[in-house]
Amino acid sequence: MLIDPLQKEFERTQALIDQGPIWPDAAPREVRDHLAARYDFSRPIPLEDVAADVEEMLRRWQVQITHPRYFGLFNPSTTFASVVADALVATYNPQLATWRTAPAPNEIERHTLDWLAGRFGLPSNAIATFTNGGAEANLSAVVAALTDAFPDYGDDGLRGLSAAPVIYLSAEAHHSFSKIAHLTGLGRKSIRAVSTSSDLRMDLHALAREIRRDRQNGFAPLMVVGTAGTTAAGAIDPLPELAQLCRDEGMWLHVDAAWGGAAILAPSLRHYLAGIEFADSITCDAHKWFSVSMACGMFFCRHPETVARTFRAAAAYMPGSAGDTTFDPYTHSVQWSRRFAGLKLFMSLAERGEPGMAAMIEHQARMGNVLRKSLTAAGWRVVNKTPFPLVCFTRDGLDVPAFLAELKKEQIVWMSEVHLNGFSAVRACITSFKTTEADIHDVVRAITRIVPRGESPAAR
Repeated sequence: MLIDPLQKEFERTQALIDQGPIWPDAAPREVRDHLAARYDFSRPIPLEDVAADVEEMLRRWQVQITHPRYFGLFNPSTTFASVVADALVATYNPQLATWRTAPAPNEIERHTLDWLAGRFGLPSNAIATFTNGGAEANLSAVVAALTDAFPDYGDDGLRGLSAAPVIYLSAEAHHSFSKIAHLTGLGRKSIRAVSTSSDLRMDLHALAREIRRDRQNGFAPLMVVGTAGTTAAGAIDPLPELAQLCRDEGMWLHVDAAWGGAAILAPSLRHYLAGIEFADSITCDAHKWFSVSMACGMFFCRHPETVARTFRAAAAYMPGSAGDTTFDPYTHSVQWSRRFAGLKLFMSLAERGEPGMAAMIEHQARMGNVLRKSLTAAGWRVVNKTPFPLVCFTRDGLDVPAFLAELKKEQIVWMSEVHLNGFSAVRACITSFKTTEADIHDVVRAITRIVPRGESPAAR
């Protein structure tokens, strides 16, 4: 592969993104009319022309999540290594359902996942797979917990259970679990959204009360989901205490560290994940804080025999495994046919090394601290508490939707609205390793300048 031309094109594109607008100015009809006018697929079009047009559409009509002033959701700037990895994967197109069809890709993924499982403190026989994202990893955890708790679940389904299983998570946890409860047949009413303390962490006393009440009412408490970096505010649930409670209650502990799990590599941050080593399963997304391209989720489980029972399958047309030291991924995951998703994490880690990856993660954490201090100095009020680079803030009388509309109009920065403890605030998350202190200070000066136009009339 010719790395230099690809790198030059990557750098050219990133420079255009960094210098351009963050928010798109587009209406559905405009995009649809553009496509309808050019692509009825009745005649061939030179590939160079199609590529140039698609690139122009991507520049004009999407939020530029790799922009250094995209302070948005957990969508990162991407390492060049992950771009090279995606190109290699698309070129060779390996199929990772079985070991024999892709020995090198499967071993690369296994090597990478085993290394990261060790960083999480999981035992050497823990099993892990790459997933489409955190939702699939969370689904895998719920199905594994059901299989572990109810031996007949795999064959008889929910109708064979003597009591209805219940899942406990904080009111700040990811909403994918509501979908998962529906998909697994548990039903959305099986979810218990446990109240949080003032710092938005799961309230242990409230959790214990919920579990006790459910046992008294004939339910079967199944699992607790602890979140390591909530989407709204970056809160980290008390993982050691949750682990002890789950041991005492005989329940499965799943840690949803889709975003925050990357902190395990950072010397200044990893202690905030203390207790994750006791988890029965973990979700972590490399396409978040590891800064690789989408999609690259991961599911870890300390119980290999449970994963094998959960996803067992056999098909005569599938090549057999290579022996006791290997397994076929289609028998250990939700997916069957699967892309070589893990190469981009492998290559990013190989290129930077653990110290380089940790430095990239810690840089973003430092930029989060710079943002907190700069906002406070400018008269804003930070309303969340997290060591991670996610800052929720407001000021008296702020009309958040009007304020965000002004940010979009002036193309200052991409931020979003969040609701915490019953009130609205502005949410800003540092998701790019390209974000600098100068970016932070420029943004804070700009948003402070426009704030009168974002305040409600009653506050003026």
